[in-house]
Amino acid sequence: MNRPACLSNELESGYRILWYQAKEGDVSQAFKARLERKAQEEGFAGMGVCRPWAAPETARRLQAYVEKGRHGQMAWMAERMHWRGDAAALWPEAKSVIMLAEVYTPDHDPRDVLNRPDRGAISVYAQNRDYHDIVKKRLKRVGRWLIEENPQAQIKVFVDTAPVMEKPLAAAAGLGWQGKHTNLVSRDLGSWFFLGAIFTTLDLPPDAPGRDNCGECRACLDVCPTGAFPAPYQLDARRCISYLTIEHNGPVDEELRPLLGNHIYGCDDCLAACPWNKFAKAAQDARYHARDELVAPRLAELAMLDDAAFRAHFAGSPIKRSGRNRFVRNVLYAIGNSGDAALYEVAARLLDDPDNAVADAARWALGRLEP
Repeated sequence: MNRPACLSNELESGYRILWYQAKEGDVSQAFKARLERKAQEEGFAGMGVCRPWAAPETARRLQAYVEKGRHGQMAWMAERMHWRGDAAALWPEAKSVIMLAEVYTPDHDPRDVLNRPDRGAISVYAQNRDYHDIVKKRLKRVGRWLIEENPQAQIKVFVDTAPVMEKPLAAAAGLGWQGKHTNLVSRDLGSWFFLGAIFTTLDLPPDAPGRDNCGECRACLDVCPTGAFPAPYQLDARRCISYLTIEHNGPVDEELRPLLGNHIYGCDDCLAACPWNKFAKAAQDARYHARDELVAPRLAELAMLDDAAFRAHFAGSPIKRSGRNRFVRNVLYAIGNSGDAALYEVAARLLDDPDNAVADAARWALGRLEP
């Protein structure tokens, strides 16, 4: 996927990508054009094709990333590394990878809420329905059509739920390039899009790889509140707000808490700063349009959610995956950063919370709000 985060695919970019020309006897360009039209009919905004082995630098860069410890608590990044680093090893029979882009461009500036300290900032991708279900169903429909047209073909579909490095593959397939913030950027789509993959035994003509167009721009690097980019095209998850608010379990280091501001789930700062977003297409699926109550929710209300209320409030949302305790911990950090004395009593109610990280966050917030 291409959500803002340090999650499964946000590694060091700048891959040396190989482009393999289609061989004689491959499926025709005409069929590939029909496949792209089908993908567009299903709602995808872009499609590209590459070979499973088209990003040969992935394994080495993944290994270096993990050895530096930049994956933090995400132990699953180190597990099954031979698959994650080599898409061809995941399914040796596959001859082509069809990469598809699903736009979720916001219709509002996600940075506006950062100036409202009594409100929480939720990443755009999580302000409505869970993209996993939406994208996977689209992929399956496209895949079924492919098999109907080529009964001998086999497929497997992936949406951020398997050891697949989607961003390097998407760059190899020509959908864009991994920018200095390590997310995929497209000349036609900007930064706001999810990625899905269809692996197939069908031999499709590959596309030319994407070309880096970041130039001298540093907007995404300079805007990061926590300095999560050690260098252009590199990300240290341990300082990334998306990682800290979504993946990191337990208390966040105290030196980082003030830098979280009012981010309570994910962070869009580096994505929103990218000038290529002026070409971003509007999200067509209403399920990606933000729910009003999640654009700038009140911290005081979110802090009071118990487990049942949390599950009900975020039913169908990817936020539900993080669990109540981690989410309320984040809300309390935001309360501590708010400077709003009116929120003191809200934090005080959670001093005896059964979850240690929540109780610790409440104590920290009170210490920040006391005169």
